[in-house]
Amino acid sequence: MNLTARQHQIITYIWKYRKRNGLAPTLAEIAGNLGISKVTVHEHIAQLERKGALEKEPFLSRSTRLTRKMAKELEKTAAEQSRFIGVEDPEPGAAGEERAPAERASSGARKRRSTTLPLLGSIAAGRPLEAIEERDVVDVADICNLDRANYMLRVKGDSMIEDGICDGDFVLVEKRSTASDGETVVAILENNEATLKRFYRQRKRFKLEPANAALKPIYTDKLEIRGVVVGVLRRY
Repeated sequence: MNLTARQHQIITYIWKYRKRNGLAPTLAEIAGNLGISKVTVHEHIAQLERKGALEKEPFLSRSTRLTRKMAKELEKTAAEQSRFIGVEDPEPGAAGEERAPAERASSGARKRRSTTLPLLGSIAAGRPLEAIEERDVVDVADICNLDRANYMLRVKGDSMIEDGICDGDFVLVEKRSTASDGETVVAILENNEATLKRFYRQRKRFKLEPANAALKPIYTDKLEIRGVVVGVLRRY
């Protein structure tokens, strides 16, 4: 099922909460644990219902539950995690959880520094365009998914060049221990070697596929996922 990272967090939290308590969490509980507003939670839940991931029992409070299809997907993911090396899956933003000083400092720095830039128009990369200035403001944080990124890595090598990730670029990484097929992940192999590749599940193994036709995929039955790429930055 095609869910955003935030929707996956909400689904996972509801699933674990219901298993533990026998009923659904409130909007306030979800919002508090994920560090977002109740309005945002309400909007995501409405989208998840439209996508067929959540359903509600009529005339009952706290009755939100996963659909059978969504529950099976999460059960399958949980079972597959036993094949990952050193995977831990704590609930994101658990209540009372203290953030590390570096994380708090990073969050404060983001709030202080403006990430908006004026958009003055368009520029042709092919056929020339008439030079007409437009005035608008773009938040670079939205384009780069800064709200999802937990850390950056500098890329070495050209295994992902066909995805526009070149040697010397910086990838923005969301810290996660699992990924969906086709996502670009930071993976640790059994020999403790780290690599950046597209991730795919196969019947009894995992496939790490480069975005470079000159290179061959890596196949392994065990790996550890340290994060999923959510953005790329290039320094000129």
